[in-house]
Amino acid sequence: MSDADKFLYVDRDLVNNPLAQADWASKKLVWVPSERSGFEAGSLKEESGDECLVELVDSGKKIKVNKDDIQKMNPPKFSKVEDMAELTCLNEASVLHNLKERYYSGLIYTYSGLFCVVINPYKNLPIYSEEIVEMYKGKKRHEMPPHIYAITDTAYRSMMQDREDQSILCTGESGAGKTENTKKVIQYLAHVASAFKTKKDQVSSSTLLIGELEKQLLQANPMLEAFGNAKTVKNDNSSRFGKFIRINFDVNGYIVGANIETYLLEKSRAIRQAKNERTFHIFYYMLTGAGDKISDWSFNYMACHF
Repeated sequence: MSDADKFLYVDRDLVNNPLAQADWASKKLVWVPSERSGFEAGSLKEESGDECLVELVDSGKKIKVNKDDIQKMNPPKFSKVEDMAELTCLNEASVLHNLKERYYSGLIYTYSGLFCVVINPYKNLPIYSEEIVEMYKGKKRHEMPPHIYAITDTAYRSMMQDREDQSILCTGESGAGKTENTKKVIQYLAHVASAFKTKKDQVSSSTLLIGELEKQLLQANPMLEAFGNAKTVKNDNSSRFGKFIRINFDVNGYIVGANIETYLLEKSRAIRQAKNERTFHIFYYMLTGAGDKISDWSFNYMACHF
C-alpha cells in the first residue's frame, strides 16, 4: 500500500468483522443525544411508553431518554461507508459518526449522494500528485474512492459528452477548505486538458502555448489571494470576497481561456480589523524586506489609502 492509499481507501477486512456485527445485534445499539459529543452510543435496555432506558457504551451509565430522541445505529458493515446515501439508517447521528470515523482514519472526502463532503485536515496529504490525477482520469465515480478529482472529472466528461456547461460549487464555513479545493479543481482541469492536447497534437509550439495558458490560470490564485485574502480568527488565509471562475474549452476539450469575476470584497478590513485579525496580505507583502526604517504610521497610512 502506498502512502496515498491509506488516505483514500478503507480496509474492508477490518470493517466486515462478524464479531462486531453480532455485538451490534445483541446489544441493540442506538444513538442518544449528548451535550459533550453531540451523540453517544448506547444499548437499549427497556422501553416503557414514550421513555426508554439506555446504557451508555463508554461509561456504563444508565439514563432515561425520550423515544423520539433516539436514533437508530447502522450495522457495522456500513462503518466508514464512502457514500452516506447507502446508509440503512440515514439520520443526523449516523452521518456525523460516519464523517468522524472516516476523518480520524485520514479519509477527508465522503460522498453524500451527488455531493462530496470535505473535512479540512489542516495538513498536507499526499493525494494530489500527478499520479493521483492519472488514477482518476476517465474513471466513473463509483470506480474510485471519494475525491475532489472524481467530482471534477465527472463534470469534465459530462461537458464533453452532453455538450453542456457544467458548474462546481464549493461552499462551507470559513476554514472549511473552499479555497484549497477550488485550486485542486483548476489543477485537475489544467492537467487533463493539457495531457489530452499533448497526446493529440504533436505541434510543439501549440503544445507550449496551451501549457502557458494553463500555467497562467494556476498562477492567478496567489495574486487574487494577495489582494482579497486575510488572516481571521478561524483561518490564516480566509477569502474575504467571492469569486466565480469560468474556464472555457474548445470542442476538443482543450482549455482556450478563462475569466474570474470577483464580488463582495470586504473593503472595510483595509482600515479596521477585529482583534487578532489582519488586513489583506498585500500590505504585508509590500513591507516585506523594507526593514525597521518603515514605522507603524507608514503602514497605517497605506492601509487608509487602499
